[in-house]
Amino acid sequence: MAFLDRSLRSTVANSSVFVVGAGGIGCELLKNLVLTGFSNITVIDFDTIDVSNLNRQFLFQKQHVGRSKVEVAKESVQQFNPSATIVAHSASIFNPEYNVDFFKQFSLVMNALDNKAARNHVNRLCLSAGITLVESGSAGYLGQVTVIRKGQSECYECQPKPAPRTYPGCTIRNTPSEPIHCIVWAKHLFSQLFGDPDVDDDVSPETNDSESEIATKKDVKRLSTRSWAEKNGYDPTQVFHKLFHADIKYLLSMEKLWQSRVPPTPLAMESLPEEEGRCEGDGVLPDQKVWSMRTCGETFLDCVSRLRKEQLSQGALTWDKDDKISMDFVVTAANLRAHSFNIPRKSRFDIKSMAGNIVPAIATTNAVIAGLIVMEALKILAGNFNKCRTTYLPKYPNPRKQLLVTSTLLLPNPSCYVCAPKPEATVRVNVRTLTLRLFQDLVLKGHFGVVAPDVEVEDGKGTIMLSSEEGETEDNLTKTLGYFGVTSGTRLSVDDFLQNYKLVITIVHSEGLDKDKEYEVATDEVDTSETIVGQKRKHVDEEAVGTKRHKEQTSDDMTLQ
Repeated sequence: MAFLDRSLRSTVANSSVFVVGAGGIGCELLKNLVLTGFSNITVIDFDTIDVSNLNRQFLFQKQHVGRSKVEVAKESVQQFNPSATIVAHSASIFNPEYNVDFFKQFSLVMNALDNKAARNHVNRLCLSAGITLVESGSAGYLGQVTVIRKGQSECYECQPKPAPRTYPGCTIRNTPSEPIHCIVWAKHLFSQLFGDPDVDDDVSPETNDSESEIATKKDVKRLSTRSWAEKNGYDPTQVFHKLFHADIKYLLSMEKLWQSRVPPTPLAMESLPEEEGRCEGDGVLPDQKVWSMRTCGETFLDCVSRLRKEQLSQGALTWDKDDKISMDFVVTAANLRAHSFNIPRKSRFDIKSMAGNIVPAIATTNAVIAGLIVMEALKILAGNFNKCRTTYLPKYPNPRKQLLVTSTLLLPNPSCYVCAPKPEATVRVNVRTLTLRLFQDLVLKGHFGVVAPDVEVEDGKGTIMLSSEEGETEDNLTKTLGYFGVTSGTRLSVDDFLQNYKLVITIVHSEGLDKDKEYEVATDEVDTSETIVGQKRKHVDEEAVGTKRHKEQTSDDMTLQ
């Protein structure tokens, strides 16, 4: 602390800071904070420690696997400074108790998150609470730190984020050619069997494929995967036979599909080979080995049985890359399908990275980014906000041989649907077909990131379409927007009490949307190609983020956000 003047040392020691995330960046950040003299730190993270965290999250050790990240981080960091007061919350930042009033108690908030949804949420709470936020992220060798203050700099959502890579449904169901196709299929299969099934993500062969002669037969009717499984009692052996033998034979009957492709091979459990996949180098970790097909088959059967028991006792399951059974299910299903389609199989480590949309993290990148966060925090606490900068860490030095590239903070986007004085957006939908449930899930929660929306039609009558109070408007969810008198030009007032966020959406009725689109947001068309000091304007996630309806994002072809 000798490098800080006396006044700043006192400010640092007496300030109360909130760290959101205790992963790769979070571990480095917590260590830096206590060593810099911060003594009142609150940290939140709902995750537990996994073996895969140990190569870069240095506050954790092998004996900590399975424990809460924040609890272990607190114990480890206090060894650097036992007098520091660290409050650990092992919970989700989306929980209602972490509201605007909670955020107002802090001098500063620092994000060390790995997903867009949580970033959006913290961004809005900080704006509502009037608390300065230091935002950060890393992806491989790339990293970024910036500062967000209401009315003085861009918020996290001022610029539209690039859309994730998409895959045609017929490719996923009928003609996979890459490992990621099989992984996406396996994740959809998990939801179909054990989660909340989406009819558009059914994994059964696509009979409407334009290359399939079966598409012209009107009498072809096939049960959905969920219906079939329920009819057959979720028998693991029958599930295996259907997915990897019967469905493959059905695909082979679509002869036109295989005129220029290598046809798949139906699998039989009793004839799966024993040999493991090839592993490069010595000292390969278990998760880096490619499982034998026999192991995949046996593990798949076990996962189906165990997940079905969980489903019966807990209700619909949500896939989680850190849940061993869920992860093993996707690994085995993806590799069995890959083997059938002559696609290279992947290790559990690789599939976890791709299925969880994770770019392999680099410990040194996280260390650099954590250091930059503290430097920006010190400027803010010293009252030097005008000296705050956005700093980019590129993979290679720029033409001036700079490895850290800085730029001044950009002013807020006056059209931002989050931080503008009166946030507004225009959404194109087919009001005759789009249900309120889809509008809630895809548009309000999926696109605009609201958590607990209340929606009122600005029709002079105060018509309530949607209430955040459980059960109040449940019957409305199956009705179309048109049922409520919504048409082109209708304005909807959206209010999220948890985020203290209000948005007015103008609806434009359209029957010309693309086949795979339920909606379009007019602001999505904004050109974000502007460059700043040689760096594109972009926000980098620590680890690439999750999935959206009809969309999957890969770790080897990630668009930084």
